[in-house]
Amino acid sequence: MLRSRYLSYRVKSLVMYAIAFGLTIPVILLYILLLLSSISKEMVGIIPVGFTLEHWEIAKTGEIRVPGTEAQYYPNLYLVAFNTFLLAITIAGLELIFSSLAGYVISRYKFKGRSHLLALILILHSFPGVTLLIALFYILNMLKLFNTLLGVIIVKVALDLPLGIWIMKGFFDGIPWDVEMSALVDGCTRLQAWWKIIMPNVRNGLMAVLIFAFLSGWSEFIYVLTFITSQDYWTLSMLVYAFTTGEYFYIQPGVTATIAILYMIPVVVFFIFAQRYLLRITIAGKGTV
Repeated sequence: MLRSRYLSYRVKSLVMYAIAFGLTIPVILLYILLLLSSISKEMVGIIPVGFTLEHWEIAKTGEIRVPGTEAQYYPNLYLVAFNTFLLAITIAGLELIFSSLAGYVISRYKFKGRSHLLALILILHSFPGVTLLIALFYILNMLKLFNTLLGVIIVKVALDLPLGIWIMKGFFDGIPWDVEMSALVDGCTRLQAWWKIIMPNVRNGLMAVLIFAFLSGWSEFIYVLTFITSQDYWTLSMLVYAFTTGEYFYIQPGVTATIAILYMIPVVVFFIFAQRYLLRITIAGKGTV
């Protein structure tokens, strides 16, 4: 009986792994084609022709120039990478601070209109931000924040904050009030108890908010495309878009593939080291949010 159950379990596991592997193969092949395109002189269909590292020279020089000309149609690669990192890390930091403070207040304090505030936060999270582009344009233009990274940061933090608040509220709800009360009895102020006792116990939630916010900022495109006009504030998503559409000159598939790989590597590395925290929030969030 036990042997038959074990065999049944093994068969089901093998079937699941086979399905997962089969679904992964097309994605892996696409990444392989992307890599081949970056080191090939040209691609005839899906077959690489020739070998060259010219496309990767942009990573050394930081300059992207149209072959055969002296004109530089695209911004410095290092500047674009810096803008992308600055945008992502600032969004992640601000969301982490505001989400932890707001989530703690909503979880611990009872005040009039609390339930309505929770419902409003949930509604704001479900509201598609793309429908606000025209209104946001007028607001940023009025505040002199149009064509600045600060304007994009404010918009992204405001629209992504509801998700962070709900995540942190769920983790704060999972900490018994007795833990905080013990700290207050021992002489801690409310702020000290929040910082020294509560925050270390919700580090998985903090990491989850940090991960989601960083990835959201790193991959942001629509608000950069809409609210940024100067190349001085371009991000990597805009650079990939410009090369894909041939916005200023013509499409260079090899260079586009190279930039796409450079754009993708930090996210892959970041996800490899952070995936365990995403697993923990999936498990912990079931009973807290």
